[in-house]
Amino acid sequence: MACGMSFLSVSELSNVQDFDLIYEDNALLVFNKPSGLLSVPGKGPEKADCLRTRVQQVYPEALTVHRLDMSTSGILLMARSAALHRTLSIAFQDREVHKRYIAVVDGRMLEDDMLLGDDPATWPLIDLPIATDWINRPLMKIDTEEGKPSQTHYRILAYDAATDSTRVELAPVTGRTHQLRVHLQSLGHPILGDHLYASPDTQDKSARLLLHASSLTINHPITGQAMQWQCVAPF
Repeated sequence: MACGMSFLSVSELSNVQDFDLIYEDNALLVFNKPSGLLSVPGKGPEKADCLRTRVQQVYPEALTVHRLDMSTSGILLMARSAALHRTLSIAFQDREVHKRYIAVVDGRMLEDDMLLGDDPATWPLIDLPIATDWINRPLMKIDTEEGKPSQTHYRILAYDAATDSTRVELAPVTGRTHQLRVHLQSLGHPILGDHLYASPDTQDKSARLLLHASSLTINHPITGQAMQWQCVAPF
């Protein structure tokens, strides 16, 4: 799997046994979280193992800034002090952090006639509010009355006729729980391997959720320098 960073060199400390560290400096740590590993501990001793717990055995000061679903793989950022945690959390809240994901969805998504470039602002936008589905927790749902505003830009990368699936790139504007999974399901194209939002047939098309956080771009919380990490999807 290829993971790396644009603009700054990748740390040589990249092969820690219990986690995949792809960058570190005195302010932050960047990891490639595998699918099937929690970002933070869940309820109960059986859910104690997570990326944060593993990292804190080596970096006890590390604090989680954002999360990925257990089934989602890819880039995850941690801060190395409480002050930097606050700074980075505000950056996420103010939408100054830009994330991209790769997903493989069921069926053929129709391509736009216009050739889409690399600017997500030119991509199609899914603009559907999301709320907790209290009757079916932990599921989320589209709720036009009580849902929170939720937006995701997307573009189609390729169609695979053999599996009747479409590879897409996603650029979320907001960061709601399960946002990408719910938004793609709302288009009639759930993500392969999604045990929450896909039909049994679609679930069976992959042993894991085919959703990967492939890119993260921020301004460094100390230097202000633009930084971007990229990690190629393992599927």
